[in-house]
Amino acid sequence: MKTPVYDFARTYAARGGVRLHMPGHKGTGPLGCEALDLTEIAGADSLYEADGILAESERNAAGLFGTGQTFFSAGGSSQCVKAMLLLAVRRAGRRGILAARNVHKSFVQAAALLDLEPRWLWPQGPGELLRCDVSEEQLDRALADCDELPAAVYLTSPDYLGHLQPVDRLAAVCHRYGVPLLVDNAHGAYLHFLSQPCHPIDLGADLCCDSAHKTLPVLTGGAYLHLAKGADFGSEEEIRQALSLFGSTSPSYLILESLDLCNRYLDEIFPAALEKTVGRVAALKKKLTAQGWSVLPGEPFKITLCTADCGFSGRAIAQQLRQADIECEYADPDYLVLMVSPQNPPRDLERLADALPPCPGPIGPGAKTFQPDPPRQAVPVRQALFARCETVPASESVGRICAAPTVSCPPAVPVAVSGEVITAGAAAVFAHYGIETVSVLCP
Repeated sequence: MKTPVYDFARTYAARGGVRLHMPGHKGTGPLGCEALDLTEIAGADSLYEADGILAESERNAAGLFGTGQTFFSAGGSSQCVKAMLLLAVRRAGRRGILAARNVHKSFVQAAALLDLEPRWLWPQGPGELLRCDVSEEQLDRALADCDELPAAVYLTSPDYLGHLQPVDRLAAVCHRYGVPLLVDNAHGAYLHFLSQPCHPIDLGADLCCDSAHKTLPVLTGGAYLHLAKGADFGSEEEIRQALSLFGSTSPSYLILESLDLCNRYLDEIFPAALEKTVGRVAALKKKLTAQGWSVLPGEPFKITLCTADCGFSGRAIAQQLRQADIECEYADPDYLVLMVSPQNPPRDLERLADALPPCPGPIGPGAKTFQPDPPRQAVPVRQALFARCETVPASESVGRICAAPTVSCPPAVPVAVSGEVITAGAAAVFAHYGIETVSVLCP
């Protein structure tokens, strides 16, 4: 597997030429990586007009992932989410999007920027903030009830807890209605390379984004925008233009080099390393289950413990792990999420098993669930996010109109969306997650 982007940067650095171009560090500095940090000089290609080494590397990635086209992002999946939605509404000529409610806040930002009209798929019965199971029957009913079909259906899979939606079955429903399926696969870049591939593109999604940096050896901010074979969302130039609208005109060349090098890793090293890691994680999950821990099923690289089932706070367990110099991905009152990759040596999992406290078994009240409390959209998302706002105590927010969603990252899943009237149910979720203040529209 060739690595044209990295090879160009390495060759340019080795020449020791005079750099009378950006960046200002001129290839030297305390970080040690400055020599490879370039800009759009001759031969380096330009990401949003790529026709040279960057385009070649993207074609290599498309071949590895089995996609129709793959494009690099140095702005994470957040940039790709916005571009996906723009491509979908431009193709359809409509602004409606049908989305599972557990979207990342980048979806809400895209809705504001593109003046979208989201319609939500809510959990059927009591649910949780981070999870929104969607069934074929539910999606079919939602599409059948539309006065006008949406520009796209939008899912998050895997979600932050590692749950996987039945993408293949949901894609089939979408395609019966002629509606494309978009998937935020930020946490699942590796899924194509499992012995039984379950990447959204493998399962029928039309557009998909992956955060390469979340599960692959790529620098933070590296991501992919994937198009399925045969998917028509415009010309290559139009797709790059959509990405450029939401990204810097100076994308990090270091990130692009890491995406380029990852091609070789995926081609030559990853399949065997992946198989071994999946086996180790599965064995640890089995061991923890035998010890009484409540381990959620889901994607192979996440170990998600429902600590509430065992009478613990996820945040308290996370703090205990920090005493052993182990940092988790995410913790809240109910869950502890740990993310693994082949870059974790076996000893890391052994240290985790040793550091977890003894578990009394399922004696706790379980994860907190909330009855779906669909709010009223008082003003459009765009109007709300760009309007004057004020910050009020969350306990006093009921009946006010949400401005910017008040969420941290992780997990960045909005409790209330811009323009919605905040309900008593939303206030209960704020309280559960310790959210003390909320941004609301000024009276």
